[in-house]
Parts: sequence; structure tokens; C-alpha cells
Amino acid sequence: MQATSNSIEKKYIRRQRIGRIALVGLNIIAWLFTMFPLIYAFLMAIKPAGELYDPSSILFPQNPTLTNFVDVFDIAPIGRYITNSLIVAVSITLLQITTSVLAAFAFRFLKFKGKGIVYGLILSTMMIPGEAVIISQFLMVSSWGITDSLIVLIIPFVVSAFNIFLCVQALENFPYEVYESAKIDGCSDVRFAFTMVLPLIKPTIGAMAVQSFLSGWNMYMWPLLVTNNDANRTVQIGISMLNSVDSQSMVLMVAGVVICMIPSLAIFIVGQRNMVKGLTSGAVKG
Repeated sequence: MQATSNSIEKKYIRRQRIGRIALVGLNIIAWLFTMFPLIYAFLMAIKPAGELYDPSSILFPQNPTLTNFVDVFDIAPIGRYITNSLIVAVSITLLQITTSVLAAFAFRFLKFKGKGIVYGLILSTMMIPGEAVIISQFLMVSSWGITDSLIVLIIPFVVSAFNIFLCVQALENFPYEVYESAKIDGCSDVRFAFTMVLPLIKPTIGAMAVQSFLSGWNMYMWPLLVTNNDANRTVQIGISMLNSVDSQSMVLMVAGVVICMIPSLAIFIVGQRNMVKGLTSGAVKG
């Protein structure tokens, strides 16, 4: 009887071990499948231009070099492009967080007529694709005379309906009595929003920060439409202008792409935990 029990236990342990090994193997395969474009881009970026069409070095370069990362800064103002993208992305992130917190505070704690209608109208804007209004936006900023500047890259993205929705959902279970007590103690609405509400929805703020920064960093159509000189171009536009038919510009463009991916990857890696918490915050009531 004891021998049979030990045999069953060993089979169970062996089956569990095989299951873990199979799961790890599937995860590795999925990781390689997902990361292959990034890995291939890096391998291509360290490849000399002469090996680009060499059949013997289709994947791995025979003479890897880092000079492409240096040369790309020499032929184009990549540093300026990266600085512009950082200014735009950080500004959009801070402004969207500020407007979203204030809007969510108003929809959660303030009482005014038509609150539900206004909130519904704001959410309905998420159904309108950006391409549908990009021409009207361009005509509007052109009439203001602010095209070809960094500020025109920021103004259309000061408010985000999706971020307002996230903040409102995060405040669904926030006790209204706390707000009433703060008002009795003489706390202003703005102070309550930034000293009490903001610290309590940090995971949501983290998710908003990651999403807003990546959206601002990866913008392409709008900067392409409203910027005309290198002083105000973002990194996405600058990198695309490196493209040409010769192999030298090809590897330099890929090297530039790898460089411009570093900030977005770093932000996502640092903020991915808060992003998951923030997106699920308010999803379960009770």
C-alpha cells in the first residue's frame, strides 16, 4: 500500500515538473516571438552598411560595430529631436494628469446641472478617431499663427477623455463624507484635489503617466503636419527622414529607431506595475 502511494506521488511530482518545463518553454517561445522585431532591429543597427545585403549575414552581423549609433548623430540633429520629444511628452503627461484629476474631482464631488450629460459627451469623444478632426485642428492652429512650434504639439492633447474616465473610476469608492469634512475644516476644492485625492489614486496616476508619455512620444501624424524645420521636429519625424534607398542610410535609420525606443521602453518597464493596477482600479466595487 505504501509503495503504491509513493508511486502515485512520484508520478504526480513528475507530471508537475513536466508541466512547469512545458510552461517555461512556451513562455520562452512567446517571448522570442514578441521580442524578435526588437532583437532584429538591434542586430541590424550594429551591422556595417556593406553587410546589409550580404546573404551570409542576414541575421547576425559578421563584423558588429557601434559606429552607426555615433554616425546617426552626425548626419542629423537627433539630440535636438529627442529633446523636443521629451519636452512634448513630459508636458502632455503633466497637463493631462492635472486636467484629469481636476475633472474627475468635479464629476465625483461637485453637484451641478447636466453633470451626467457633460461626462457622457466627454466619453463620447473617445469614439471619434483623431484623423477625423486633424484637418480642422490644423486650420484652427494655423489661424492662431502658432504652427511650427513646440506649443502646437502640446495644446491639442492637454485633455484626455480616457484619463478622465480612469480617474473617475478610481474615485468611485472614495467616501463623499471625507470631502464634506474637509470643506467644514476650510479646505479648498483645489487643495482637496491635490493633497487628498491625488495621493490616494497613485496607481491610476502611474497608468495615466505611462499612457500619456508613450502617446506623446510616439506621435507622428500631427507633428508631421504642423512642423517644418529641424528646430521643432520630434524624434519620430526626424528618424523617418533618414530613410533613403542606399544601405548606409538604412542602417543609420534603424540605429536611430533603436535609440528613440530606449526612453519609451524605460518608461514602460518602470511603470508597468502601476499601469496594471491603475487600469484595474475601480473595476471591482465593494
